[in-house]
Amino acid sequence: MNQPVYMDYNATAPVFPAAAAAMGEALTIVGNPSSVHGYGRAARKAMEDARERLAAAIGADARGIVFTSGATEANNLALQGAGRPRILVSAIEHDSVRGVSSAAELVPVHRSGEVDLAALERMLGADHRPALVSLMLANNETGVVQPVADAIEIARRYGALVHCDAVQALGRLPLNVTALGADLVSLSAHKIGGPAGVGALYVKDAVALKPLLAGGGQERGRRAGTENLPGIVGFAAAAEIAAVQQPAEAARLGALRDDLEARIRAARPDATMFGIESPRLANTSCVALPGMASERQVIALDLAGIAVSAGAACSSGKVRASAVLGAMGVPPALAASAIRVSLGWQSKAEDIDRFMAAWAGLLNPQLAA
Repeated sequence: MNQPVYMDYNATAPVFPAAAAAMGEALTIVGNPSSVHGYGRAARKAMEDARERLAAAIGADARGIVFTSGATEANNLALQGAGRPRILVSAIEHDSVRGVSSAAELVPVHRSGEVDLAALERMLGADHRPALVSLMLANNETGVVQPVADAIEIARRYGALVHCDAVQALGRLPLNVTALGADLVSLSAHKIGGPAGVGALYVKDAVALKPLLAGGGQERGRRAGTENLPGIVGFAAAAEIAAVQQPAEAARLGALRDDLEARIRAARPDATMFGIESPRLANTSCVALPGMASERQVIALDLAGIAVSAGAACSSGKVRASAVLGAMGVPPALAASAIRVSLGWQSKAEDIDRFMAAWAGLLNPQLAA
């Protein structure tokens, strides 16, 4: 019997063995990092060592790293904690950004999937209240890389802060948050081979941040609550591995992704690939098959042992219309036939073969194995 094939890395990635081992060791540490006795100091040292290692992996000052329960909390902390009366977010942001404020202003994107920088400038110029702009580094559904550096340059002219959700970029693009220049950067462990339930927000030293959670002085007063030491240690281990492997993995996964897309086009010339005219993450392909619902494709592929997604993973576990493709101007009927294939560190050439065999069977049941 064939082993299942996992092609949903943008939802979550398998944990690196080294990260799991590091977490196992951390679980033997007894103390609370806030305790002043020897046990507590040992726990504090392990946590601060992990903070330094994560900071080094992303080119940051360790003092700017705030550990959180994940990127959703990091995004909320950034957008709410910055205290800006205006919040502008791109129309393709993750729900944990788009849903933070009902008053958030949506910055449109081009059909290519890249944010409309001219529209951003017009919007900032139309209202001079202090603002925060939130723009992801790479989109979770299409993989399109956003012009964050250009957006930061525009925002600076209007005195706006910039938050960047870099969750999908970490380990998939070269990431140096100091060079990037954003004031706030959100990260997540479980997208890169670390554990679920831990993330971080990088905060530039000049940014004042009001905590969302009160009742403790942890994380320099920016996030109350006992830190998840095993998760933090696993996060740091995974970030180090992902950063070292990133250039080679980008080349390897890009070749697999390009092979997949070429074979899909050969099988179905009417298939639509989204974001291909823009810079993309090497591991991500978003493809629509006209006339075949996303849900049908996901379920059929799952029955064949192939795990893919219909856009972003959501808490309901249901397939729903893609706000990202809608923002890109994709007709609803076409968007409703899109699936996302995302590759990662365990992906191999045989996975592409397995996908194409299952997909061919979906197109023509007589060809199914």
